[in-house]
Amino acid sequence: MINLLSGYTLLRDPQYNKGLAFTEKERDAHYLRGLLPPTVISQQLQEKQLMNNIRQYQVPLQKYMAMMELQAGFSTHHVKITQHEIETNERLFYKLLVDNVEELLPIVYTPTVGEACQKYGSIFKRPQGLYISLKEKGKILEVLKNWPERSIQVIVVTDGERILGLGDLGCQCLPITIDVGTNNENLLNDEFYIGLRQKRTTGQEYSELLSEFMAAVKQNYGEKVLVQVVNFKQVFMML
Repeated sequence: MINLLSGYTLLRDPQYNKGLAFTEKERDAHYLRGLLPPTVISQQLQEKQLMNNIRQYQVPLQKYMAMMELQAGFSTHHVKITQHEIETNERLFYKLLVDNVEELLPIVYTPTVGEACQKYGSIFKRPQGLYISLKEKGKILEVLKNWPERSIQVIVVTDGERILGLGDLGCQCLPITIDVGTNNENLLNDEFYIGLRQKRTTGQEYSELLSEFMAAVKQNYGEKVLVQVVNFKQVFMML
């Protein structure tokens, strides 16, 4: 895939961007000359620099946002991530996490991720994953085909009704969100909430949406794809 990407497009791709770690040869091959400062630095030095930046933040949520900026361009004016990375560098994100797991796991997972889920609308900058709402009923296969990746082996899906012991967080969570509304009054009254502004749909319409989703997954990705259902209050509906 990297051979098909070049220039600014490559630098914006979280899977293949390496920032200043692109070698001189790679910069020539992928038309990166002038799009990066001239210095070539190692991934180890990138890691050291970013950890220094992350450790400057005293508020865990700010550290979380800095990590998400690195992973998938979760841009926010509150985060001053080094300009050596142009938007995203997913491989560096995982390198940081593996080498600093004790320090960073509480940031990208509980307890900090719970606060991030609760405030997701306020810190939202760009979509990550797929959002399937009642508005897409009858069109779910079309929605799945909009996703650029074709070789999918694992899908994590939620309807947001029971998140991390925090209750109903609506459309504010995992890679695929089934949005059927929310009963959380705080979210319904939040001007920054990104999901459907209606009470949760239940009963037949809910069942039909889930059935359509599962059928579309099977048709688009095959019978062997693993579907992990997470934080469904009515998980039996997916069986």
